[in-house]
Amino acid sequence: MNLKRIVTSMIAMLVIASLSVSAQTKPVKISFWHIGTAPTDKGFYQSVVDEFMKTHPNVTIEVTILENEAFKSKLTTVMQSGNPPDIFHSWGGGVLAEYAKAGLLKDITKEVKDSGFWNTMAPGVWEVYSYNGKIYGAPHDMGAITVWYNKELLAKVGYKSFPTDWDDFITLVKKLKAAGITPIALGGGDKWPAMHIWSYIALRLGGAQLFQDTFSGKNKAGFKDPTFVKAGQILADLAALKPFQDGFLGATYNDEAALVGNGVAAMEIMGQWAPNVQNDSSTSKKGLGDKLGCAPFPAIKGGKGKITDVIGGGNGMAIGKNAPKEAIEFLRFLDSKENNARYATIAGIIPTVKGADVGIKDENAKLVKSIVDKCTYYQLYLDQFLPPAAGAAVNDAIQAILAGTMTPAQACAAIQAAYEQ
Repeated sequence: MNLKRIVTSMIAMLVIASLSVSAQTKPVKISFWHIGTAPTDKGFYQSVVDEFMKTHPNVTIEVTILENEAFKSKLTTVMQSGNPPDIFHSWGGGVLAEYAKAGLLKDITKEVKDSGFWNTMAPGVWEVYSYNGKIYGAPHDMGAITVWYNKELLAKVGYKSFPTDWDDFITLVKKLKAAGITPIALGGGDKWPAMHIWSYIALRLGGAQLFQDTFSGKNKAGFKDPTFVKAGQILADLAALKPFQDGFLGATYNDEAALVGNGVAAMEIMGQWAPNVQNDSSTSKKGLGDKLGCAPFPAIKGGKGKITDVIGGGNGMAIGKNAPKEAIEFLRFLDSKENNARYATIAGIIPTVKGADVGIKDENAKLVKSIVDKCTYYQLYLDQFLPPAAGAAVNDAIQAILAGTMTPAQACAAIQAAYEQ
């Protein structure tokens, strides 16, 4: 080989090498939206972002932190413009399915399975973030809606544990009222907190079969079924006892959490994140501590549902349609066993990654996990399970029942009309 050919070959090799290096170091920007507004959540997410960028110097992750309702509103706007964030908070279910159908999400099935990410969680967990057999995101927290109550306030009216029966629960509400204690804190202005109460009453009355038959179309009456209407009437009867704080229809979820965290209200019906938000919303920033208890939503005599039937869900991330491959790598890093366990320790989440439950330190979080582990039926929150319009209709209808502007029958008819669209 003559000198000229050697030099030419060396130049070609240098060009290829430089192109390879250039491809590896090409600047990449990732937009990341989350709803972790509490200091513990913000701190955790930022630490994961910082760690990832340290090992990926060409990647810049631009973090946007939004409160729950502001997030929903802003996400709707950007989705309508066809420009979703690269990685963003998602509860999975029907909302994720709608975005997937509209082509707004990236199918990450191959990356999830080829990388071994799939094997780090149970198949059922992945289903919540899938549509038509394709994966569009991943969860890091799956828990249950339970009753979070103040043990000390219940003890004042003679209760050592939370009632397991609805009639006994109503008796407790009346006793708390008589003692001058607000029985239930409710952020009615945000609507979705009240949705959990109606959903649970319906589940306790009709059981899993009612929900499964409604979603499959076997139940022709749908949400106009007498059982759903009866659930609305039971909710209306509860509201008639005035168990909620004054002004609850205009209150936010953070207002609700503060009332419990400050020891003003005896309970709230909320998800696994409740203790963390109570702490952050309380004046002391410490919440109730050991005075906080957790119990399943009570059973209803004569109902077909079991106390082990659960309404719940969790938190995770979805991947936008234009996301770079590094966004998927970041999702895997966020959901590593080490990070999932660390998040469980500092924020009390119920981790989804296998082996990450070693991070659960809080006794109430352990109880929530045991409720989920033993559940006989698991229903994702209705406002997330259903398509967006129907989910919003549920929230609006339940608030209308509480406000007395709709009868239970009218509210259920409105839900069904939205569901049929």
